[in-house]
Amino acid sequence: MTYGQGRTYKKVEIVGTSSLSIEDAIQQAVSRAQKSLEKLSWFEVQDVRGHIGDDGKVNEYQVVLKVSFELK
Repeated sequence: MTYGQGRTYKKVEIVGTSSLSIEDAIQQAVSRAQKSLEKLSWFEVQDVRGHIGDDGKVNEYQVVLKVSFELK
């Protein structure tokens, strides 16, 4: 069977957060999703936002992702 042929996927939306970076927010979200979803395949970044602290610096990155996993 050729890769992708005969496979069906479901997409779910999740939000990752990090005080370090956008990349870390993505990794945090994917790592957490991996704990409860089997056969994760890919992700799409839907939105990037963050929180600005009283000092005017970014203190949290928030990334909205859609992750897909193969259905059994």
